[in-house]
Amino acid sequence: MTVEPIRDKIKIKQLFQYLNGIDPKYALIFKFGINTGLRISDILPLKVKDIYNSKWQFKEHLTIIEQKTAKEKRIKLNDTLRRCIQKYVTTQRLAPEDYLFYSQKGGHLGRIQVYKVMKESALALGIENFGTHSLRKTWGYWTYKISKYNIGLIMDTFNHSSSSITLRYIGINQDQKDELYSIVQL
Repeated sequence: MTVEPIRDKIKIKQLFQYLNGIDPKYALIFKFGINTGLRISDILPLKVKDIYNSKWQFKEHLTIIEQKTAKEKRIKLNDTLRRCIQKYVTTQRLAPEDYLFYSQKGGHLGRIQVYKVMKESALALGIENFGTHSLRKTWGYWTYKISKYNIGLIMDTFNHSSSSITLRYIGINQDQKDELYSIVQL
């Protein structure tokens, strides 16, 4: 089963609120993924000091080394995500050395734990074909739509070798095929 992006903005809001009701930590992971396109393995180990400077101001860019590719990635966090991070860091009383997504057992939350919570939450809301990778795909899908179909930039961001790979990855090819089938009614 291939996981899919969330194509419905109402479902995105519902899932964020649902996760926030479980634990704001999961809601922020969700918000982080759909606003940055980062893999879950690059989100979970983030520390507060990765995002804020010593004066508690947001850094100009979040700079990470991707676990999968070992490539450096620089991301400008948008205002929506910054507001969510600010609220979360303040209410959780996090220090610069703390993991953003800390585990009660020490360290940061694990991928499997996050997957379980998100998958169960998505199912509870009737969102099918969902996994943690759906966050990255959702960012790609909506960026593609909002950027007026700038596939080259998304392809570069995802380090894909061709636009067809990126289109398939974010579920656009299937959308376009579905649209064709609904247009032609003989």
